[in-house]
Amino acid sequence: MLVNLAVVLIAGILVWASDRITLQGERTIFTVNCEHGQWVDGRCTGRVVPGERYAFRASVRRQEVIYWIRGAQSPSGKFSDCKVKDRDNWSCTVPTDSDSTVTQAMIGGQPTSGCAGLPAPLHRVAKWRWWTMKLASTMFGSPSS
Repeated sequence: MLVNLAVVLIAGILVWASDRITLQGERTIFTVNCEHGQWVDGRCTGRVVPGERYAFRASVRRQEVIYWIRGAQSPSGKFSDCKVKDRDNWSCTVPTDSDSTVTQAMIGGQPTSGCAGLPAPLHRVAKWRWWTMKLASTMFGSPSS
């Protein structure tokens, strides 16, 4: 019985960490920033710290995508001119003067197009890694500037 419980618990943690199943049918993109340094050839010359979490909810029925930054006070935005297959596969035509967001398309749950309004390139990490960094920074604090 204890072994079965351990297997179910481990499987649940792995599914949660993969971000493959969400209760709301959303997709979240976890990002990191380079603190006290810059990105050179995909590596941070400073300290890698948790960045924003960009959330997307795609609607097949309405052919639209709602997006927001998790935990931010700013309001969310919406793309209305979209082709939505499912939460992981969609693309939207976005006016050039629209609010910035992390992407205007996803294929297989991965953002595929420009990073309007964000420093390029976007640096993504796995959900489990982002939460590990967030927990470490909360427990141990980040060095002051």
